[in-house]
Amino acid sequence: MEFFRIKKDIPFMKHALIFNAISFITFALAVFFLLTRGLHLSVEFTGGTVMEVAYSQPAELSKVRETVSALGYPDVQVQTFGSARDVMIRLPVQKGVTSAQQSEGVLKALKAADAEVTLRRTEFVGPQVGEELVHGGLMALGMVVVGIMIYLAFRFEWKFGVAAIIANLHDVVIILGFFAFFQWEFSLSVLAAVLAVLGYSVNESVVIFDRIREAFRKYRKMTTHEVIDHAITSTMSRTIITHASTEAMVLSMFFFGGPSLHYFALALTIGILFGIYSSVFVAAAIAMWLGVKREDLIKTTTTKKDGDPNDPNAGATV
Repeated sequence: MEFFRIKKDIPFMKHALIFNAISFITFALAVFFLLTRGLHLSVEFTGGTVMEVAYSQPAELSKVRETVSALGYPDVQVQTFGSARDVMIRLPVQKGVTSAQQSEGVLKALKAADAEVTLRRTEFVGPQVGEELVHGGLMALGMVVVGIMIYLAFRFEWKFGVAAIIANLHDVVIILGFFAFFQWEFSLSVLAAVLAVLGYSVNESVVIFDRIREAFRKYRKMTTHEVIDHAITSTMSRTIITHASTEAMVLSMFFFGGPSLHYFALALTIGILFGIYSSVFVAAAIAMWLGVKREDLIKTTTTKKDGDPNDPNAGATV
């Protein structure tokens, strides 16, 4: 389905050096903020107190969050689980305050707002669990990167695999850079969003790479940068339809999903926007710089002309 078709190819690769310079500067700034500011890790990574409370009626999470935040927990995580009456509260570690003291203080404040609230469970999550989550998250990220690179190397050619991985890591680091600069809370849901962006971004790269291969087969007189320009231009309608639809869904989570989905949707929004940019202007440009050519994607076969079949000079390449 196409809403429109651009008849004349847009010379994207003519400005590839400028786009790559912008990408490098953005990437360098993201790395700088990660090294200087670091990520504001959530309770799942740093450890803290987890409380489960039950209400007689469906709980109003906004009021629960306001009550707990008033006690000095601005980064408290409040969400329902199981049913609308069961609420899970995650409290960050406070110096000089034990887990029992934290839970007692929070429960007292909640009972002041609703006398029928009851405590179901409370436990302390140590920082060792957070270290295991960080290690597991990095392992998952590494396995995704290696898997994508192997897939693209077999599916297309190793130059495309390298280009796609650089572009995808570019997206991931920039997302982390935003979270480091603004000190937004980095939780497991944000990590899930980062992994989702990896798969989402590589899908766009695969579409463009596949169109590049088709263009190499169809237009033999085109140069490499002309083929890439044609491939990107011919996918513009599909790109706009796909990403606009996805972004509409993500923005609905951002505006109406509440605090629990806020940073998840925010990470996806940043990832989608930079994923479009990296697939078009980073991955394709890097593949061009690496010297991808028609012979890398189209195999040649050799046939024999009439004459001596043992004559090595009788073959013709087609």
